[in-house]
Amino acid sequence: MTTGSIELETLKVLVVSDIISQTVYSGAIRDCFGDVDLALSCGDLPYYYLEYIVSMLNIPLFYVHGNHDHPLQTEREVIPEPRGCVSVEDRVIKVKGLLIGGLGGSIRYNTSGVYQYTEHEMRWRLVRMEPSLWRNKLLHGLALDSFVAHSPPLGIHDPEDRPHHGITAFRSLIHRYQPRYFIHGHSYPRVGVPQRSRVENTEVIHVYGHKVLEVPIAET
Repeated sequence: MTTGSIELETLKVLVVSDIISQTVYSGAIRDCFGDVDLALSCGDLPYYYLEYIVSMLNIPLFYVHGNHDHPLQTEREVIPEPRGCVSVEDRVIKVKGLLIGGLGGSIRYNTSGVYQYTEHEMRWRLVRMEPSLWRNKLLHGLALDSFVAHSPPLGIHDPEDRPHHGITAFRSLIHRYQPRYFIHGHSYPRVGVPQRSRVENTEVIHVYGHKVLEVPIAET
């Protein structure tokens, strides 16, 4: 599709979060998702599941941690991260024409979680990302295409119980940097709560299980 001098190319992105999808974790994965260009994980998934996606589809997978993630202890070793996958925690990368950044974890609700944060801690994590976001805005005309998080922004798709509260700092991120997509997991589907919401210029997308998104990229 061409608009003036701008050619719009579409990437297919497989997003997974929170629960193992039997459609993804099956022998038919290549038949169902063989045309996918890359994968994103919003957290709370076993490392072997993410590694399966990478090995079966031969695509890059970018992830953030969920509040229930933890290193995998085997008989021989401790595996701190999913192998063959790339963390986008606390940073922004460019891949296949897309600017992707991320922050994992949830609001702190007890003292035992590794990937739990106070609002103050989340704000400081975002502050540390700001030089990259401003640089992207100067170089590319936008700070981010897609922001990957485990938790939703406060008041968007989040339930009232404390462990699933959204993050206030993410509302500030949307307001200041206007990513095209804010993709999250963590909260569970509920009747009457949409899975996709428009907030200013950002589409906030909730993924529980898996979704395939078609993401346009603009190249001059």
